Amino acid sequence: MEEVLDVYAEPPGTDEPLVCMDEASKQLLGDVVKPLAMERGKPLRQDYHYQRNGTRALFMFLAPHLGWRRVNARAQRTRRDWAEEIQHLLDVDFPQAKRVTLVCDNLNTHDTASLYERFKPAEAHRLAARLRIVHTPCNGSWLNVAEIELSMLSRDCLNRRIDNAQRLDKELAAWQSHRNENQRRVKWQFTTADARTRLRRLYPSL
Repeated sequence: MEEVLDVYAEPPGTDEPLVCMDEASKQLLGDVVKPLAMERGKPLRQDYHYQRNGTRALFMFLAPHLGWRRVNARAQRTRRDWAEEIQHLLDVDFPQAKRVTLVCDNLNTHDTASLYERFKPAEAHRLAARLRIVHTPCNGSWLNVAEIELSMLSRDCLNRRIDNAQRLDKELAAWQSHRNENQRRVKWQFTTADARTRLRRLYPSL
C-alpha cells in the first residue's frame, strides 16, 4: 500500500508520467421490444426483456496529473490483449516518455511476462525497459485511481443498454473526448502518513 501512496506523492513529470490502469467488462444488451420514446413528462419506457449480444472487455488508462485518459474495448482480456494495450500506451500515447509508471492491480496478466508472450524478445525487452509497474495490494483496488474513472464511465455512459460493439466504441470515444477536452484531473490526497494513522490496524503491532 505504501509503495502506491509514495508513487502518488511523487512530483508529476512529463518524461516519466504516472498512469493508472484498470479493467472492466460491459455486457452488450439489445431490446426485444422497441422502447417507447421519451415524451414531455414521460421518460424512455423500456421492456424488461432483453437480448444478450456478448460482452466486451474495457481497458482504462488514466494519467491523473495530466487530465488524460484512454478507454478501449476488446473482445477479450488475455495476456496478449494487455501487452498490445501497453505497446499502444508507450508508443502512441506517450512516445516521448523516458519511462511510464503504471499503477494496476496484481492480476496475473499485468506483468512483463505478457509482453514476452505477445512480442519477440527484443520488442518485449524494449517495452519492459520503459515500464515501471506498481501493483496495488490484494483487497486494495481502491488505491487505483483508474477504478474511480471506470466508475465515472459506468455512471455517465454505460448505465444503459448498448446492443453492439460498434455503438459501444462510438460511445466510449465520445465520453473519452469530452473528459479529455475538459482535462478532468485527479488530486490524490490520501498519503502514507494518513495511512499509518487512519489504517494503523493494518500494520503489525510491535
